[in-house]
Amino acid sequence: MTTLPLAVIGLGRMGHAVAQLAPERDFTVVARLGRGAVITPGSLNGAAVAIEFTEPAAAVANVRACLEAGCPVVTGTTGWYDELPSLKREVTARGGALLAAPNFSLGVAVFTHLAAEAARRFASLPGFDAHLVEIHHAAKKDAPSGTAAALARAAGAARGAPIPITSVRTGSVPGTHELIFDAPFEQVRLVHEARDRRVFAEGALAAARWLVGHEGIFTMDDVIASSDLPRTSQR
Repeated sequence: MTTLPLAVIGLGRMGHAVAQLAPERDFTVVARLGRGAVITPGSLNGAAVAIEFTEPAAAVANVRACLEAGCPVVTGTTGWYDELPSLKREVTARGGALLAAPNFSLGVAVFTHLAAEAARRFASLPGFDAHLVEIHHAAKKDAPSGTAAALARAAGAARGAPIPITSVRTGSVPGTHELIFDAPFEQVRLVHEARDRRVFAEGALAAARWLVGHEGIFTMDDVIASSDLPRTSQR
């Protein structure tokens, strides 16, 4: 597999996880840009693609700077999606590439479709209520998480009614999402549990490799639906 030059934007937990895993997934980290760094073609240092994990207040400017520099960018920052329409226009005008997702776990991408299908089927049965519970580490700032909101949105649309979310912030939990369908005499639970933060780094790197050579705005649905999803060896 061809080694790709990668820029990592954001040096928090996820940025470190991406940078650490990147060499094992045939990337060369050519730039690490932390808080206050100016994103230019020079500071990107020849990166073929960038992965951005920062904060909502910084994400839009970071993405915009990557687009201006002609660098495809994958962002996992949430809390800024109201700016997405304006960024879509920029991506189109520049012939750029942006992939945004609240969660880069390949399992969560599939789980979202399963949740929607389950919600659709349970909506036709009498007596079943639905609820989503999400648990993350105590330092996570947003509640509900972007992943929980996306899951509830997909399942709620399929069910034809909103699905309430309970958010728990405790300890060092990387992320657990549980969709519950409850009736008087039975209960069905669909659960996705992230065991290690590297699952998100793995998915972000897969998305970054997939994004190179594409133009437009994409999500993880595009990645998992593609026949050219990169295969990684387990070393």
